[in-house]
Amino acid sequence: MNFLRGVMGGQSAGPQHTEAETIQKLCDRVASSTLLDDRRNAVRALKSLSKKYRLEVGIQAMEHLIHVLQTDRSDSEIIGYALDTLYNIISNDEEEEVEENSTRQSEDLGSQFTEIFIKQQENVTLLLSLLEEFDFHVRWPGVKLLTSLLKQLGPQVQQIILVSPMGVSRLMDLLADSREVIRNDGVLLLQALTRSNGAIQKIVAFENAFERLLDIISEEGNSDGGIVVEDCLILLQNLLKNNNSNQNFFKEGSYIQRMKPWFEVGDENSGWSAQKVTNLHLMLQLVRVLVSPTNPPGATSSCQKAMFQCGLLQQLCTILMATGVPADILTETINTVSEVIRGYQVNQDYFASVNAPSNPPRPAIVVLLMSMVNERQPFVLRCAVLYCFQCFLYKNQKGQGEIVSTLLPSTIDATGNSVSAGQLLCGGLFSTDSLSNWCAAVALAHALQENATQKEQLLRVQLATSIGNPPVSLLQQCTNILSQGDKIDRRGSKIQTRVGLLMLLCTWLSNCPIAVTHFLHNSANVPFLTGQIAENLGEEEQLVQGLCALLLGISIYFNDNSLESYKKEKLKQLIEKRIGKENFIEKLGFISKHELYSRASQKPQPNFPSPEYMIFDHEFTKLVKELEGVITKAIYKSSEEDKKEEEVKKTLEQHDNIVTHYKNMIREQDLQLEELKQQVSTLKCQNEQLQTAVTQQVSQIQQHKDQYNLLKIQLGKDNQHQGSYSEGAQMNGVQPEEIGRLREEIEELKNNQELLQSKLTEKDSVIENLKSSQTSGTNEQSSAIVSAGDSEQVAELKQELATLKSQLNSQSVEITKLQTEKQELLQKTEVFAKSVEVQGETETVIATKTTDVEGRLSALLQETKELKNEIKALSEERTAIKEQLDSSNSTIAILQTEKDKLELEITDSKKEQDDLLVLLADQDQKILSLKNKLKDLGHPVEEEDELESGDQEDEDDESEDPGKDLDHI
Repeated sequence: MNFLRGVMGGQSAGPQHTEAETIQKLCDRVASSTLLDDRRNAVRALKSLSKKYRLEVGIQAMEHLIHVLQTDRSDSEIIGYALDTLYNIISNDEEEEVEENSTRQSEDLGSQFTEIFIKQQENVTLLLSLLEEFDFHVRWPGVKLLTSLLKQLGPQVQQIILVSPMGVSRLMDLLADSREVIRNDGVLLLQALTRSNGAIQKIVAFENAFERLLDIISEEGNSDGGIVVEDCLILLQNLLKNNNSNQNFFKEGSYIQRMKPWFEVGDENSGWSAQKVTNLHLMLQLVRVLVSPTNPPGATSSCQKAMFQCGLLQQLCTILMATGVPADILTETINTVSEVIRGYQVNQDYFASVNAPSNPPRPAIVVLLMSMVNERQPFVLRCAVLYCFQCFLYKNQKGQGEIVSTLLPSTIDATGNSVSAGQLLCGGLFSTDSLSNWCAAVALAHALQENATQKEQLLRVQLATSIGNPPVSLLQQCTNILSQGDKIDRRGSKIQTRVGLLMLLCTWLSNCPIAVTHFLHNSANVPFLTGQIAENLGEEEQLVQGLCALLLGISIYFNDNSLESYKKEKLKQLIEKRIGKENFIEKLGFISKHELYSRASQKPQPNFPSPEYMIFDHEFTKLVKELEGVITKAIYKSSEEDKKEEEVKKTLEQHDNIVTHYKNMIREQDLQLEELKQQVSTLKCQNEQLQTAVTQQVSQIQQHKDQYNLLKIQLGKDNQHQGSYSEGAQMNGVQPEEIGRLREEIEELKNNQELLQSKLTEKDSVIENLKSSQTSGTNEQSSAIVSAGDSEQVAELKQELATLKSQLNSQSVEITKLQTEKQELLQKTEVFAKSVEVQGETETVIATKTTDVEGRLSALLQETKELKNEIKALSEERTAIKEQLDSSNSTIAILQTEKDKLELEITDSKKEQDDLLVLLADQDQKILSLKNKLKDLGHPVEEEDELESGDQEDEDDESEDPGKDLDHI
């Protein structure tokens, strides 16, 4: 309040005295008037004065306005006036601020009034409850007021909303409002609410924010939409950036698939408005948020996989190769594609297959590299292409091999019609533009990153320098250019070319003793490096000196001592004599102390404000950090320590060979397992096919049965038709009934047979269980006694077997009866055939049906025989089981008898021991009494005598009567 008074005092040109009195009177009317109309008019007047006399209205009326919000909820008009007035007091959205001092004063006023308003947390809660009102004149000013509060004191207001019950949910309802003004301002409100607050971001995301925002973007026309799309994209970035939980929720909710229509830019001639460019920028940045290298690797790879599967990567590559795309959109698209493919093999392989729509088609990588080494292209575009190439090669040994192979003699196109990636890199490496030199050197270094095979392959590359001269190796050419220094006139930074070549050579030689040997084989290289390090040059050349020290240190540390003149020990002696160890280490430290080193080590993307800042590569900073310490130790090591280290290295190599051997064995076993799995899957498929065939055959058999039944019915009808012309009509009328009855009896027998078969199957399983339990019972001792339940099951089996036998006997009787009936039927048919002339076709049908009946009966007889055989086998098994049960029961009885005998013997021995103990106790008592009598008679009794007498009594089986000793005395 003191601050506000000071501000008021400083406003010499403030309102007139009459205006201050007017504001005071209006506040009194708001506070004291009993009529709602009077209070409403007073608040409306305060609203009209609040913009011009913001300070006075804020000081005098804020408390009264808050009271109106609390007490006059029923009148939406006065609530709307009060909210608008509070918004004018708190908001800093002045249309024009002429002086800087007045702007700063306005911002201070807004934050001070906001602090007063939120000092009572109930005020913010009251404002949140007012947002539930659907009335436009209440909801809209409420949204604007809360947005202004968040802009003034965001963290404090966020904390109040976070602890308010249903606070965030009420604000999320604004996105579903049918009035676009409220919906759009609701998006702005949520932008301010979610800024730098992870807890609120998670709540908003789980309140279905992604679904609603994507719907709004789609309704507004995706990238062709207006500023509402931009606001929604900014809110999505707030929710996803640096929030792994929300990113995972976004991916699992299949929202990545809904991003693909954003990048369908349509016809190249449709025009690119400023808003469309802004929207596409934000959309591309949103994709990069999901696949940022700073995210957890697992989350990034899953998002990369989803982007490839839904076609988002393909859509981005289409924009990449399209014509008419603005330069800034093209640059951002290249950066986005870079991070979508970075470290994910499937996406990298797809990117390698993308071709530009040219004639003839060229790979996208070649087209991009042409832009990178072209000095006429914008600097940011060249940086983006370099980043794309780095991401393509990141953890991609296949891609590294493809790039290096374009430089090898066997793969170079002899016709010269096409330009390869390797040729473009070499061209950039040896051009007169220092930035092209640096970019090509760094790109080539990434083709060798952590890949010893390609480092060795690159040693084979030969370059034709001029006509008539022999070819020179790529390694030698790099050192030649490096040694020439500033002799060649180049455009750009003086040291950029040398720094790029030194970074390439350091990457090439590290972890590659063969490359070190090739480098040392040129006798001019080591003197050049020592000369560079030993000179006292200015600050600009110190970085080059440090890199030369690093290259010389790598030549020592990774030296395999194959060259006699450049062994490790000799190189160390050379450093000590010409440079000095301390001076060498000091020069080596110049690299990590450089100001641009720390900037490059932060992010993988080469993001530089201008070309002269383009000195270090991100991956190279990792290499320096890894090698600086080990090179320092290697310089100070003695020859004995080097020998010990060599022995340790050999031991480690042997260990690595063993590990590699076992890895190969495991890999072979994995292949065998895969083959076996494939065989199992093939057999499963064959099994399923066989089962399908069996099912089809069963259905065909059923169809044949149905046809057979239908033919039997037709046969009966034909017989009835023929009987109307003959005297044997009575016999013809009986025959269909007998055939139908026969068919029913056959079906009934078949059902009974199936039922018996199922019962037999069940009993087989029970018998198998009894066998297994019996076998386990005979192996164990007395604990394996057969339970009473098993005996009951055996009894039930016997009974059921007897029942089955009786049923089979009855079935056999019925079958015999059916056979006799069939014979009678055949005889009747023959009589009928003699009495009536039947056509040849009818006789054939009757003969066929009769044959079918005979076949069915013979099948039934065969099945009955099989059942009898199975019952016989079951009875034999039951007999064997019974014998086993009897033998086990006899064994158990013998064991039980022996157990009873042992228990009796134990009981007898216990009784004998008790009797002996009682007898000994009586003897001890008698001896004690006799000793007492001897003492009373005056006869001396010694302790030894007592002990001897006690031992003697213990040893003798039969003790003498103690009375004899008394008589003897």
